[in-house]
Amino acid sequence: MTEYSRMAKGSFSATGTTAAVILPFTPDAVDLWNYTTIKTKANSTVARAWWDNKLLDGSNNPTMIEGYNSSGVTIFDQIPNTSAALGINTFQGGLSQQFGPTFTITGITAANPAVVTTSASHGYQVGDTIIMQGIALATTNNMQLLNGVPFTISAVGSATTFSIQWDASGGQYANSGFTSASLVRKVLYPFLYVPEDNFVSAITRGATTTIVTTMYHNFLVGQEVAFRIPTLWGTTQLNSLPNLVIPGSPIYGYVISVTDNWTFVVNINSSAYTAFTNNFIMTNATLPGLTYPQVLSVGDVNTGGEPIGIINNTTLYPPPIFPTSTNRVGTINGPAIRGAFVNNTSQGFTIGAGAPAVITAATLIANTNIIYWRAYLHDFGNP
Repeated sequence: MTEYSRMAKGSFSATGTTAAVILPFTPDAVDLWNYTTIKTKANSTVARAWWDNKLLDGSNNPTMIEGYNSSGVTIFDQIPNTSAALGINTFQGGLSQQFGPTFTITGITAANPAVVTTSASHGYQVGDTIIMQGIALATTNNMQLLNGVPFTISAVGSATTFSIQWDASGGQYANSGFTSASLVRKVLYPFLYVPEDNFVSAITRGATTTIVTTMYHNFLVGQEVAFRIPTLWGTTQLNSLPNLVIPGSPIYGYVISVTDNWTFVVNINSSAYTAFTNNFIMTNATLPGLTYPQVLSVGDVNTGGEPIGIINNTTLYPPPIFPTSTNRVGTINGPAIRGAFVNNTSQGFTIGAGAPAVITAATLIANTNIIYWRAYLHDFGNP
């Protein structure tokens, strides 16, 4: 039966390490095609893989594969899922076990972007979200502003360094004063709602306005956004822009382009607005009640939706999508102004870099390969 079954599909460029695909459901079956290998056959490569939650083999739920052995002969094999990092595995993360291990911060560069150094190998990757705590207030050191802010890592310099989307080059910042209480930890499931309320780390004024966020913003072109900028940070003119046609009814901005996972542009002329700053003087009197600049999604549906002729004259019934930082997955929701929240428990499936036994030296997602996938959740199936 398929009355209530769900299906999603997509693609990504493999990096040779475990990849996660976020979905609005937890699949019970997954298919993969390695387009790179299928297009150009090569020895010791995997061309196709599939997994089903009914593929029980003792205590394992193996991933089945098809590929070419060292002699170029097409064979079938399997990857036993004795470790969650090997084959295809589903995941569903709620509010429990939200954080990874804690590392001590030994320094943060007073630069743009700020670079964080840890006392031990952190194991982080670009796209991981972290939170810092315990950075103490010191003379000429606004680094305490970084406490409690969720940052999605933008670059990894070494085993003990990573970059965040924050300009710490102002004179009120210093790479000093870090103690054993200065800690960082990974947020395991950061996108419980997307797009979510996000902290703003930079604003560039002009005929259009460019926004940089601390986390992946997950916005798409056409989405409507609002701003909450406390006076201390400047650019307060973005807050609830006045509607000159309907007094008392504020207007907001629309996303007109997306630069990257942290940066997007809205159709607001901010040329005459006050400059944004995070270089104000921090004191003990400033800290109580300190709030951060935020950008919020607005709209008339709480599941994403699609714009109707707002920006790009879309058709009346475009395919609504579930927005995440890396995947664009179809939903059943009707057209509307995109905004509000998609409720999610960070669910989907992971694809590991495990190697099969017979197709020697091959991995499921070899580096730089293009991978196409389909995920299914069936409403009925025989046990």
